[in-house]
Amino acid sequence: MSLSTPVSRRALRHTRAIDIQAFARDDGLWDLDARITDIKVNATTLASGRREGGTPLHDLSLRITVDRQLNIVAAEAVSDAVPYPGFCNTIGPAYAALVGLNLMQGFRHELKQRLHGIAGCTHLTELAQILPTAAVQAFANDVWPTHDAASDHLPHDKPFQLDKCHALRTDGGAVAQFYPRWVAKKSELA
Repeated sequence: MSLSTPVSRRALRHTRAIDIQAFARDDGLWDLDARITDIKVNATTLASGRREGGTPLHDLSLRITVDRQLNIVAAEAVSDAVPYPGFCNTIGPAYAALVGLNLMQGFRHELKQRLHGIAGCTHLTELAQILPTAAVQAFANDVWPTHDAASDHLPHDKPFQLDKCHALRTDGGAVAQFYPRWVAKKSELA
């Protein structure tokens, strides 16, 4: 399904791209490499000077290293393109404050507490907010079994992804079709 056809002619002016790649390391840890770029189509003038169209205003990267329980054991941030060189690109070391957090246990709250406002970079902090769900996707079927209908064995524990989103609610059709063992009975819903 695609978005609807625009109702008016339009011209692209800005592109924000976010890319996250997950890597299983030889030492048993995982790296999540996240990158955000902002690029204007046309030249723009900032307080710090002119930027030609097609040149990144932001090109920021964040790497967190996690163990198999999603505890952050290392973090680093770099800023390759910024609107205020010599200022924006000095905040990278602050992201070491993520070490010790767990991506699935209050991460977004703690992220805000530690790197909100002038304690961090708005864009890097925003990028960090989407790392928990990216890690879940990376770990699914690689670290955590999903036990879908194609599995040869039945799990003893409820699959981690059930009741975590609208489609996989235990009183819904997807669970009835793909995870029938875990369908919630009406008495369980009351």
